[in-house]
Amino acid sequence: MQNSTVKTGSPAASTETTVALVGNPNTGKTTLFNALSGLRQHVGNYPGVTVERKVGRFKWRGASFQIIDLPGTYSLAPRSPDEMVAVDVLLGLQPGERRPDVILSIVDASNLERNLYLTTQLMDLGIPVVLALNMTDLAEAQGRLYDAAKLQERLGIPVVPLQAHRGIGLDDLRKALAHGVASPKAQVRFPDIYEQEARYLADFLQENLKDPHGHNLLDQHSAWFLALRLLSDQNGYVERDLTKRLGAELTSRVREARERLNTAGCPVAATEAAVRYAWIRERLRDTFTEVPRPSRDWTDFLDRILTHRVWGMVIFLALMFLVFQAIFTGAQPLMEGILAAQAYVADLVRNSLSPGPLRGLIVDGIIEGVGSVLVFLPQIVILFGFIAILEDCGYMARAAYLMDKIMARCGLSGKSFIPLLSCFACAIPGIMATRVIEDRRDRLATILVAPLMSCSARLPVYVLMTAAFIPTNTWLGPWLPGLVLFCMYLIGLIVAPLIAWILKRTLLRGETPIFLMELPAYKWPSPGMVLYRMYDRGKAFVVRAGTIILATMIVVWALLYFPVEGTDDTGNPVNFDLRMADLEAAQEQVQSELVSLHEAGDQTPELEAKTTRLEQNLEALREEAAHIQGIWKRNSILGRMGRAVEPVVVPLGWDWRIAMAVLASFPAREVVVGTLGVIYDAGSEVDEYSPSLHSQLQAARWGPDSPRAGQPVFTVATALSLMVFFALCCQCASTLAVIRRETNSWLWPLFTFTYMTGLAYVGALIVYQTATSLGG
Repeated sequence: MQNSTVKTGSPAASTETTVALVGNPNTGKTTLFNALSGLRQHVGNYPGVTVERKVGRFKWRGASFQIIDLPGTYSLAPRSPDEMVAVDVLLGLQPGERRPDVILSIVDASNLERNLYLTTQLMDLGIPVVLALNMTDLAEAQGRLYDAAKLQERLGIPVVPLQAHRGIGLDDLRKALAHGVASPKAQVRFPDIYEQEARYLADFLQENLKDPHGHNLLDQHSAWFLALRLLSDQNGYVERDLTKRLGAELTSRVREARERLNTAGCPVAATEAAVRYAWIRERLRDTFTEVPRPSRDWTDFLDRILTHRVWGMVIFLALMFLVFQAIFTGAQPLMEGILAAQAYVADLVRNSLSPGPLRGLIVDGIIEGVGSVLVFLPQIVILFGFIAILEDCGYMARAAYLMDKIMARCGLSGKSFIPLLSCFACAIPGIMATRVIEDRRDRLATILVAPLMSCSARLPVYVLMTAAFIPTNTWLGPWLPGLVLFCMYLIGLIVAPLIAWILKRTLLRGETPIFLMELPAYKWPSPGMVLYRMYDRGKAFVVRAGTIILATMIVVWALLYFPVEGTDDTGNPVNFDLRMADLEAAQEQVQSELVSLHEAGDQTPELEAKTTRLEQNLEALREEAAHIQGIWKRNSILGRMGRAVEPVVVPLGWDWRIAMAVLASFPAREVVVGTLGVIYDAGSEVDEYSPSLHSQLQAARWGPDSPRAGQPVFTVATALSLMVFFALCCQCASTLAVIRRETNSWLWPLFTFTYMTGLAYVGALIVYQTATSLGG
């Protein structure tokens, strides 16, 4: 093989050097990527696939570098889309991606022999390779101190010792990348007959793989690499991909080559691994010295506890409770602060602009939309802070091991448990947390069932319906409302595994991956790494999902705002926006007078009487404002849509007003309580605990045109139907936006919305009809 040299250190260099960062999972690859690139990163997806593309940049003494963080893999025998993308990038076959100038192979010094297997495959590509010998402190703790200079001489590539999480060795690594780097001088040699067959296939590939202009797509190194993959990786991604391009002739040649090798006593399934590990062991001989080890092996001691089937599960559940509690309650003050800031800004704008569409758009569309994005940030940041800590310290792998047997029964991975548990606080960070799941089908199945977990936004609906309509005078007494609330949360826990089981046997059917997971050594998390992960995930949510959420909120505002002109109860024409502004101004005037009276000090009978009259006037103004707002929204575009769909929802026990509230809640289910308050003339400032809203809902009757005219709209059956619908329906534009971002396709959010809406309708129908037949 030819040796080539990449000159990267000259200040006169006019181009950027592209570095591909490649390594096994749990080698500190992401930590090193962040340490080298800092905040100069861009995260996207490779064209046509759902594999994340992370690119960073850094400079070193006049030289510019672009570093690509490729998906973690144990070898270049791709068995997943992520690993296939890594191979395509390294071969220069990934559309729109330049072939790397240098490969930065990061290895775990405490598991060096196994990690070097991937490095030897990288050395076959004919691209200069630099070896980052990471976690040298862990290797020393295990009794091995490596001689980097001797290792470099044996491997024939630059070797740089590192402790990436502490920033030790980074300057030496930058220096190695910035100087001229030659192609590997040593390569693994296979048996002669094996190399003969590989060369036979490599020549065929090089001659037949052409670009649209008739030029060869592969150089001799790339063709050699692919030939090795065809021989050893039966029915792998490489074989399937090349067969699509070259057809039956390639299949025939590969089959004949494998048969000849097997006949010659050189089994294709075992030869490559045996040859590479023999080469690695020979190169590692005498490259390290034994050093004293600690008297106690803390890794084995902790694993005996943390992976114990009883104590391990107890500790795991305690940790998950801590995470869940932090997301659910710890984020609350920050979320309230964001909402308070949103209200403050909205009041400033409202007081600065005249009533009209512009003010409505800015206040109720844009500011409300921005607030609905930012309010999720505390939960997302807290969740990913915990995930970063658990991953960095080594515990996440143990948790996945514990949960795998349970999750495997419904076709999911053990790593699915933490994202699904997180969804009880909010589905958005839970879906984003599925990035810890390597298998694409497991990850997609987890994403598709994650919204079935009852998030905190569903709780106001449960509380409102339970408090207003679930009786406490039954034989269960005051326990019945709590039992109903518990059942609403239980629905997701029962339905999600069933849906996952169905998906894994239909749409996501395929070969079940073997649950193979390395248990990394324990170490202290890097605070910088944890903080960066929190920042990175928060930024990704705001920038990507936030734009879609904002656009959706503006559309909903328009549907509720127009038409702004109509008639009041007496048939007189009215501009609802202007009328509401007049009523708000009148309320502010009365409130100002009340404040002045209270500040006057001692109350005389005359002042007390005046105070009472003002309070009565204020209450009357509030009632009139709620009534006018109700008329406005009932006659809006969304209100008319509610009337149009009433025949569809009557079997669920709903009238058009409930349908309108549900339609308004599809972008964000949190708005349903306020929408019900507006529609039923209780005002928009109510919450799920407001007695006025409870009484208005209890007093609601079916209209004169309905066969149920005069009967109560809300019954126990109706309340249960509505709660079940909310428990199963995906009424959250934010969640759908994040699914779009995580899958890089609109197909899966559309599928999620469709199947969950259908499931919610059927569930609500069954519950209402059953409860009605039982006298509910």
